[in-house]
Amino acid sequence: MMRLSFETVDVFTSTQFSGNPLAVVLDAEGLSSDQMQAIAAEFNVSETTFVLPPKDPTHTAQVRIFTPRHEMPFAGHPNVGTAFVLARAGACYGRPIEGDTLTFEEQAGLVPVEVLRAGATIAGARLASPQPLTIGPKVAAELIGSACSLSFDDIETGNHQPCIASCGAAFIFAELTNRDALAAADPRVDVFSDQVSRQPATSILLYTQVDDEEVDIRARMFAPHRGIYEDPATGSANVALIGLLATLRAEPDLSLSKRIAQGVEMGRPSLLHATAEKRSGVVTATMIGGCCAPVMSGSIALP
Repeated sequence: MMRLSFETVDVFTSTQFSGNPLAVVLDAEGLSSDQMQAIAAEFNVSETTFVLPPKDPTHTAQVRIFTPRHEMPFAGHPNVGTAFVLARAGACYGRPIEGDTLTFEEQAGLVPVEVLRAGATIAGARLASPQPLTIGPKVAAELIGSACSLSFDDIETGNHQPCIASCGAAFIFAELTNRDALAAADPRVDVFSDQVSRQPATSILLYTQVDDEEVDIRARMFAPHRGIYEDPATGSANVALIGLLATLRAEPDLSLSKRIAQGVEMGRPSLLHATAEKRSGVVTATMIGGCCAPVMSGSIALP
């Protein structure tokens, strides 16, 4: 019998039972892809990570990421949460973790993750995206409205048309006119399955810019046809969003930081800190980070 250790954490929050839950299987060596997919479906959280020995011993680990239905090449909150878990453990496959920078091998490339501390306590993590920002084709505002139960007037097109962007995982981005429109959004599974699924990216992140003391942007992310009706916090989307916003700014050189609240409408409030560096008109780096809260630990027995 194979026995696997796991931990769960809530990511992009310092409070249990908020943020985005993540399951981390710590000793996944020897598991097949089908077994990993089955375990992810059993946890039934937005993502589950599987920690494997690195192919290059100078790296921390190989990390594979699964939703309940499919494998992801890269995702934000799984990297933040996995780094938090491993840093707290202090070792990975018997090798000590030294310093505050971990490097994960993933399908999208190498993902460097910085451990965040509050004094001597490990509080969370911040990652740099594995791929440079790419901005893809525009998406019809009418499709966004139909898929998310919104009117055309709810979609703000003055700053940019809805479009696809990626820093390792592609999403459709649409800005909304105000917080009320964001709160009213309701994904239609039939439209996602029949129409959004034909796009080069098939998950939609809606956002609106707000003027709060603690938050700059409110966001929601929908991918119901992928088993994620709504995601409490989507690091891989928001790290591309900050790059998109930096691109839209007129300054050729810019350091842009935004505090992004997500998951509020579904009762899982999350806070993501996103930053982008822009030099000579080109976004050169994008980062996303936040706090984590440990929740559970246990084991999985496989025959």
